[in-house]
Parts: sequence; C-alpha cells; structure tokens
Amino acid sequence: MGSIDDDHPARKQSHQQQQLLQQTTLRLKLKLLLLIVSSNLLTFFIFSSSNPLRIHPPDSAESLLRELNSTHLQLHQTRSQLADFQRRLLTSNSLIETLLAELGRSHRDENNNEELSGELNLAIAPQKLPFGFTPQIGSDELFPSLGSACRRFHDELVQYMDYSVGGDCPADDAFAQRLMLKGCEPLPRRRCHPKSPAGYIDPAPFPESLWSIPPDTSIVWEPYTCKNYTCLVNRGKTTGSYDCKDCFDLDGREKSRWQIDNGGLDYSIENVLAAIPPGTVRIGLDIGGGSGTFAARMRERNITIVTTSMNFDAPFNNFIASRGLVAMHISVADRLPFFDNTLDIVHSMHVLSNWIPDLMLEFALFDIYRVLRPGGLFWLDHFFCVGSQMNATYVPMFQKLGFINLRWDAGRKLDRGIEKNEWYLSALLRKPIIS
Repeated sequence: MGSIDDDHPARKQSHQQQQLLQQTTLRLKLKLLLLIVSSNLLTFFIFSSSNPLRIHPPDSAESLLRELNSTHLQLHQTRSQLADFQRRLLTSNSLIETLLAELGRSHRDENNNEELSGELNLAIAPQKLPFGFTPQIGSDELFPSLGSACRRFHDELVQYMDYSVGGDCPADDAFAQRLMLKGCEPLPRRRCHPKSPAGYIDPAPFPESLWSIPPDTSIVWEPYTCKNYTCLVNRGKTTGSYDCKDCFDLDGREKSRWQIDNGGLDYSIENVLAAIPPGTVRIGLDIGGGSGTFAARMRERNITIVTTSMNFDAPFNNFIASRGLVAMHISVADRLPFFDNTLDIVHSMHVLSNWIPDLMLEFALFDIYRVLRPGGLFWLDHFFCVGSQMNATYVPMFQKLGFINLRWDAGRKLDRGIEKNEWYLSALLRKPIIS
C-alpha cells in the first residue's frame, strides 16, 4: 500500500520541517518567558527593602558590629528562602515543560484535523443533533464510531475514503480487512455502493439452504484466489495452506461435526445441551465459525447462533449468510457487540488458541464471561497449545475466570508428530449463578 504522498516527497518533507520549526520556535519563546520572569523575581528579591542582604551604611562602629552580629542569623534565613525560591523555580520549569508538551500535542492534533478533509472528515466529524442537547448522550452532537488505531494509518484511511459519493465503492475488500486487523475497527462509513454480482440468483429456501452450495453468481469473486465454489469445495483435496481449508465441502467432514461424542475432545451438541435445563439454550455466538456449520446444526434445534468470521481468501461471511444464518464480520480482537449477561451459549473451535497473545486472549475470555448470562455455557472446542504452556499459562488463566467446570478434556495433537508435544483442550464451562 503506497502513501498518497509518495509522488511528492519534497512537499511532505517541507511540511514536516515547517511543523518542527513551529514547535521549536514555540518552545524557545516559552523558555525565554520563563527566564525573564525568573530574572525579574530574583532582582526584585535582592533589592527589596525586606531583603536581609541589603546593605545599609553604618552610622558608627558599634552599629556595624550589631549589623555583623545579626547578619549571621539573617544569612541562614536567606539561604532557606533562596532554597525555597529555587524549588519554586523548578516547579515553574516543570509546569512550563508540561505546557509545552500539551501545546505540542494540540498543535499536532490541529494539523491532523487540518489534514482530515473531504469525505473522510465528513464521515468522522461530530454532527449536531437536530433538536439540540439530549441527556441520553450528554451532548448536542452525535459522534460517529471510528477505531482509535485508524489515526496511525492516515494514508490508508484516506485511500479507503477515496471514492465518488453515490457511485461505486472501490473493490478493496481485502484492503479494508487488513485495516480492521490492524485495529482500525470500526472503519468509517462510506457513501458509495459496493459492487454487486452479475446475474444474481436468490438463495435456496430454508431449510434446504442449510446444506446447499449457493450459486457462483451470489459472490463477487475479485478479492479471492478461487473464482467459483467448485474451487473452494475442492480446496481441501489440494496442497497448500488455507484458513479452514475444507469448510466449504458440506458433504465431507462438515456433515459429521458435533454429531458424535467420543468421551474425549469431541463433544456432541446433544450432550452439551443436556448439561443445563431443556430449552434454556436459545441464542448464542460462535467465534470464528468458519463456514457456519455449528450455527446450522444449532438452527436445526431452533437455536439462533451468530457466527463471527473473517474473509481470509474466501467469502466466508457470504457463504454463512447464504445458508440462512447470521454472519458477523469482526476479528477475535474486537469487543463482542453484545450487552452483559445476554447470551445462552458461546462456542469457539480452534480460533481461541496460543497464536493469540496471552494478554489479548485473557481479555477475550473475560469478554465471553461478560456476555454470557448467569448459568450460560462456554464451549471451548479444541483449544491448541504446546505441552509446556498448558499448566504454566492456560490452566491458571481459565481458573482466574471463575467458570464452573462441567467437562475438561486434554489430548495430544498428533498430526505433526508426537515429538512436537502439541496438545488440544476441550472444555464445557458454565457461568455461575449467584444466589
């Protein structure tokens, strides 16, 4: 991704030099002001009539002796006063430095606001409410959502917002997703039309749609390596590494997922639902749900599951939606968009694993705890780690959460060889009900 200023390096360098010069000039002016104030205070102190160091001509030798005797004590007092004055000067200097830093920050913010022009500025600027102040917001303005990390990618954000209002949006799905994964989420809204597939055909009716491959004309294939669903279905039989490689083959392994409980790592949906009173699992979330098969199995049981997924070189979100299921395009790093104590079940298979930084994983787990209602279920499905991490890192992390363990199974992951010491963990956890 190239910067929009790449063709004008001299202009960009001149702008940066001008900013640096302005900040340096401001700093020098404030320091000069501090020096002048300090000098005047010191001069006033020395020549003040109350200053014990001021010398008065003696009237006689006797008065001189009295002056000399008292000066010793006065000198001691003066040293204390000077030390106090020095402390005040240091405090003043610290306040000036803080002021300089704040002015510098404000100056940079002003420059940033000046650079946010056109459609980008309109999209993220606060807008006045038609009927003025409202206590629900505590303001007379409505503020659009924008990920704070977006500010670190100014050039990419300008590129994302470069389009004709009312026209077609750029074909930049992969570009937008990379911004999201850098923390620029939510992205600003756009006033353009995303490209629609030519020859679009309505999806299959429900419940047939749950296990049907949608027509190729339901997708805009430009962002992806595969250009049709046949390619995606056969991807599991080819070489190469792909995210959820065999997820689109609904007649393959997807057909049997969560149907059989082997008493170990593989739990069946029926046994999981039997862990709490019948009918109390109604709505839930599948984190990183691939092509939506978990949600499809739960939908067959009249349970509504929202599936989060990213489009890593395949139209996962479109595929999930074509099955008549709810797809949500957010990453594992995002705060879950549900209120506290609202979901009956949260499931995640493979996605929550040791590839996530430990602190970020802990935040994610506590967020899952937050959205689950009291008595709700967290189904951790095939969590992956190496043996040395299991007891040292992850067992204490899960214990910290405060879930009740209904099932807990660990087993070796052997597809890459036993010498790798790789492990899976499956667990069924319940949020406690506080009486």
